[in-house]
Amino acid sequence: MNALHIFLGMVGPWQWIIIGLAILLLFGGKKLPELMKGLGGGIKEFKKATKDEDDEDKKVEEKK
Repeated sequence: MNALHIFLGMVGPWQWIIIGLAILLLFGGKKLPELMKGLGGGIKEFKKATKDEDDEDKKVEEKK
């Protein structure tokens, strides 16, 4: 079993609700959409960077 599966197995639906409410209380309703937008943009950039790196690796292999 991997660590993520073990972690997610220990957290139930009520715990996720409590975590969500705590985040809402900490950051507020107005700030939360901005945080999610930033998180989504970061994930998109990460995927783009890994794809670009894979493309560069394929080009290097083709030259050999």
